[in-house]
This record gives sequence, C-alpha cells and structure tokens, in this order.
Amino acid sequence: MNLETKLINNITNIKRPKRITSSGRVNRFDGNVIYCDPFPAPIGSLCLVKDQMGKEVLAEVISFDQNHNMLAILEHSSHIVAGCEVSLHDDGRYIDVDNTLLGRVTDAFGNPLDDKPLEPINSKWPLMGKVMNPLKRNLIKKPLDVGVRVINALLTVGQGQRLGIIAGSGVGKSVLLGMMSKYTEADVVVVALIGERSREVGSMVNELFNDESASKITVVAVPADRSPLMRIRAANRATAIAEYFRDQNKNVLLIMDSLTRIAHAKREIGLSLGEPTTSKGYPASVISMIPNLIERSGTNDQGEGSITSFYTILADGDDNNDPVVDTARAILDGHIVLSRSNAQMGIYPAVDISHSISRVMSDLATQEHLNASKLFRKHISTYIENKDLLLMGGYTQGQDKDLDEAIIMWPKLIDFISQSNTEKSSFENAKAELLKLYS
Repeated sequence: MNLETKLINNITNIKRPKRITSSGRVNRFDGNVIYCDPFPAPIGSLCLVKDQMGKEVLAEVISFDQNHNMLAILEHSSHIVAGCEVSLHDDGRYIDVDNTLLGRVTDAFGNPLDDKPLEPINSKWPLMGKVMNPLKRNLIKKPLDVGVRVINALLTVGQGQRLGIIAGSGVGKSVLLGMMSKYTEADVVVVALIGERSREVGSMVNELFNDESASKITVVAVPADRSPLMRIRAANRATAIAEYFRDQNKNVLLIMDSLTRIAHAKREIGLSLGEPTTSKGYPASVISMIPNLIERSGTNDQGEGSITSFYTILADGDDNNDPVVDTARAILDGHIVLSRSNAQMGIYPAVDISHSISRVMSDLATQEHLNASKLFRKHISTYIENKDLLLMGGYTQGQDKDLDEAIIMWPKLIDFISQSNTEKSSFENAKAELLKLYS
C-alpha cells in the first residue's frame, strides 16, 4: 500500500465530530419544566416547542447538564409530550427600546398590550444591563421632586437614589405609586407592574394614561397568572428600559411593583431546579437576585443621566422582618414604611415617619430643613409612644415638656402628612410648609 492510499484511508477513518445543531426533542416533562436533547443555548435563551397540536410554545432555558437542556414553559395551556421538537428562537440577550415605547404598555417580551401596533424600533439594550465601575458613578447631588409632601419634606429623595416602599396589603401603596408616577419631575417614568392582580393592573394603567404626563410614561405589565419566568424577565426588561434612557442622559423614575412578587417567582424557579431552601423557603438564588437587580439603577458612570427607583416590598402579615424585606432594606438607600394604623385612622399617604428613612437626605437638605424634620419626627414618635396613656386619661399636662409640645402639634402634623391623590405638592412648597410649622 503506497503512502497516498494510507493517507486517504486515515482521513476516511477519522471520527468526525457530531454536527452542532440548534434543536432537539423533548425527552421528559416535569410540571412546567421540560428536559430535551442538549444543544448550544445559554441560560436565558428563548426556544420554541412545537406541541402535539402543532402550536409553537415559548420556553426559556433555565439550566442544563451533559444529558439535557432544561427549559421552563412560558404558557400554561400547552400539549407537550415526549418527542416534541424544540428549536432555538432567540438568545434573549437584547431588547428593542427607544422613544417609541413612551406612552405604551408592553409585556415581558415587548409585545403591546394596549391594542395598538408598535412602530419599528431600531435601538437595542442588554436585557441584563451593563456593568459599571462603582468608583466612576456620579454622586447624588440634587433633590428629586416626587410631588408628595411628606416624602419631599421629611424623606427627601435624590436623583439616582434607590428606595423601598414597605407595606402590607390594603394600606394605599398603589395610590402612592400613582401619585409619584404622575407628579415626579422626571424626563421618563418606567412603571413595572409585576405579579399583581389583573384588575389592579388595568386600574393603574388607566389612571396613569389619563393624565397629561402620559407621554413620558412606559409600562411593563405581567399579571399574577403568568409564568414566573415572565415575571422575572419583565423586571429585567423594565430595568433595561430605564438603563437605556439613563444612557441618553435622561433623569428616569423607575417604579417596580412589586419586588416581593419577583422574589416569589424566583423562588418557584429555584425550587423546581431542586435548590435547597433557607429562611422561609427562599433559596439562595433569591437573595442574590435582589441586589443584582437593585444595583442596576442609580446614577450613571458616564454623562448626567440617573435612575431614581422605588421598589414596593410586600410585608406579608405586616412582618417587616421578612427575608425579602431584610435583604432589600440592606442594599437600598432608604425605605418608606406604610402603616396600617395610619390607614385605619384615615391618614393617607399612610407613611410611618418614625420607621422610614432616606439615607441621602442629610447630603441634600439645608441645616434648617434637617432641624425642622428632626423636630417633626420627635413629636410624631413622642405622641405615638404615649397614645395609649393619653386615651386612658393617665397623663396630666405639664408633666413632660416634649409630650406637651407633641399634643399641641399633633393636629398640625396629621394635616401636614395627609394629601389627596389629586393634589400635587412641590419640593419647595413642602419645605416651606415644614419650616412654617416650626417658625
């Protein structure tokens, strides 16, 4: 056998690698998670599964091993069985975003929910954002007017600050969010309604777009009956939209309602993947997701754009020590607690001044403003601490100077906190009214 023949035989006998494909077939189906033949697809990729009725069902890659790709089904009513074909649809890394989204309501994938076609969108932004150098981020220097007197005067918010709104159910959280969405002095307002009741989503959207500020608002809505992965994707999408406008040197207000529902969605996914649980059934992936999401907002490292963000946190059973509440409170730049007792007394917004704080207020307010806010807090706390004693008639005026002052000031304090949802109170007016109380 000559050398040429040997070379031809050797080439013919080489074991060629299998052709890399972007599709496979379902091997088994466990609840909303399917296991299919492995093919190259990063976590977060979107795939199409053709069910036995011929319908293409959207699924997202959530994990993989040597033998399977694991995908979560994004639609509840599907007829998927073993053998159904799975194909890669999109790597899911980028979203389409530009000014076209302003004044519109979209879902987790950017599809319009307001029965109007979307014009072509040419710009893209990473769904998971871009990493910034923390040392290059701009400092928070300017106060942000949110149009709510008690927040402007006593919990002054800065452009680029991240705050949590901690509340139980039925204490006026949605009303407060609506007020800030309409009255805040921001270039763009991004509202994420995630995991809420469909009725509440519809009511909120109608209120937001029935106002002259509608042209600067965009809403991402995924109600409670949608897949947990859609809820998580909606949170990342809303944040990505806010990041895009921040990159255009806009001052953006991001309102996310609610962070707790996002954590619940992440818990569902974690448990389906067999993650061990920690406190109150939350796996470790939930605790790591919260700071990753929150840290994407804030000031920019290039230009003057900023994202001022408010994340609502549902305190289940009015428990302010819930793991989600604790984790968020540790990473945020302040928190606003809504009190059920205030709501029961008819005080709206039901802000609990004594348990709320803005960690950047001391950098933004004048010394005169800070002194007046401290006196206000002192009188509120003193009165509430002794309220039961006063109601029982166990206190005689003159025994405590601070309590005497708090009793005299109490009606004025309640009037100051109370504000109708149709009333706007600017930062300068709120500050002037506070100083007038203690002049």
